[in-house]
Amino acid sequence: MQIIIETPKYSFFKYDLISPNRYKKVMFSPIPIIFNYGSIVGTRAQDNMPVDVIVLGPRMRQGSIIERDDNKKFDGAVHFIDDSIVDDKMIVYVRGLKSRSVLSLYFRVYALYKIIWNLISKRKITGCRVAGIEFY
Repeated sequence: MQIIIETPKYSFFKYDLISPNRYKKVMFSPIPIIFNYGSIVGTRAQDNMPVDVIVLGPRMRQGSIIERDDNKKFDGAVHFIDDSIVDDKMIVYVRGLKSRSVLSLYFRVYALYKIIWNLISKRKITGCRVAGIEFY
């Protein structure tokens, strides 16, 4: 399994991979992203986007690839509802801080921001919330 980093840790912008080695800014974040954010190559989640992955560890460059053994795919999950659709983020732990409370606080702020973002950009009220965080 290959995970590609789309948004490096501490970025204020979220990026999506649109083609090999091409990224598009998709959203401004009012707080820096506290983890590396990426996706699993060749997958589709319920929101019709690649399966999201957050990588806890040192900052990685955009386009970095992580190879994961199929026997130990993930170290946890952030269960998230975005635009009223299940949009879970799988967790890969490399090293460093591994705190449920820090992730919970970050995603609560992020959910509130997404509600405001959707209200302004889509002119609709959407369901956006953290449904739970678990480590395996």
